[in-house]
Amino acid sequence: MKADVLVVGGGATGAGVARDAAMRGLRTVLVERGALASGTTAKFHGQLHSGARYAVRDPVSARECVRESAILRRIGPACIEETGGVFVLLPGDNPGYPGRFLPACRAAGVAVEELDPAAIPEREPGLTRHVVRAFAVPDGTLDSVRLVRACAASATASGARILTGRSVTGLRLDAGRVVGATLEDGTSVEAEVVVNAAGAWAAGVAAMAGCRVPARLSKGVMVAVAGRLVHAVVSRCRLPADGDILVPLGGSTIMGTTDAPVKDPDDGVADDTAVRAMLAAGDELVPGYSSAGSIRTWAAVRPLVGDVGGPASPSSPSEGRQVSRSHRVIDHGEHDGVAGLITIAGGKATTFRLMAEEAVDAVCVALGSPRPCRTAREELPAEGGLDFAR
Repeated sequence: MKADVLVVGGGATGAGVARDAAMRGLRTVLVERGALASGTTAKFHGQLHSGARYAVRDPVSARECVRESAILRRIGPACIEETGGVFVLLPGDNPGYPGRFLPACRAAGVAVEELDPAAIPEREPGLTRHVVRAFAVPDGTLDSVRLVRACAASATASGARILTGRSVTGLRLDAGRVVGATLEDGTSVEAEVVVNAAGAWAAGVAAMAGCRVPARLSKGVMVAVAGRLVHAVVSRCRLPADGDILVPLGGSTIMGTTDAPVKDPDDGVADDTAVRAMLAAGDELVPGYSSAGSIRTWAAVRPLVGDVGGPASPSSPSEGRQVSRSHRVIDHGEHDGVAGLITIAGGKATTFRLMAEEAVDAVCVALGSPRPCRTAREELPAEGGLDFAR
């Protein structure tokens, strides 16, 4: 099997890369070890970020969210629910934080409006009555699985081949250059460039070629209770911390998330201490959250990308919170002396399209064939219900 581009990973980023590359006319193959969106993409809390969460501490990520959420609303409306978002300041929160939050949102381009706390019970009857200040922002929710399948359908319509249920067991090198990969079933894929979009597993893929990805793995524990207890995405108006987001998604309300350093990307255990902390955090925002019934718990490991020469993992959860939620494209020819391999890591579901665009831009540079990106202009198919090759 031959390709211009082999994409490793079938989450939001990998599916986005495959779509972008195929739409630019590159022969594209995507390989995913499980089903599409079976990793971190399917396990995040579902928030479509307005950028407000990152405005104070991570303005670069905030501006990326502003731009990309607007594009995603235009090209993939079937994947989005326009819930809106509300940031609330509660007693005990830093009363000075809104004085930083408002100007930071406006500087990043986030549409923000202060609300009358007295009007919150009518707007959000399930919320605590102890709201000191409140701010409306254009957050929403995102159906990540539907998004990935729509991207995969778009990619195949442009000629890409999607292979699921097949792990990459090794990267093939020739004269110090990655020239393809071997799959677990013995299939060999020849490729001019391999894009490593394996998310939390990216470091393991890069290591097959003797390369390094400076991913700081962070585990987030989430809980969901039955019923939609809030109408909008509700966030605490403070610096990002554990248990500060409530997301109404489908028929449940999700509370997230923790931020704990881990070494194993497959460490998906929702430990009891973290679950109890999330339930207590839910009760602070919605009294009775923890007793709403049908509690479901899970964990997801996300890659936070630091400096290429920096430490591989944060030493503490608080340090992990300070790592940018932006992304990085790594050309391993420049950083490890191994050409033909490009890693895209970090970021978030809201900015997956931008991540893919920058990764494929790097592919085009490596191929010496500049081609324009069209993914910001062309709508995704409303349904992605295809049966991909296994």
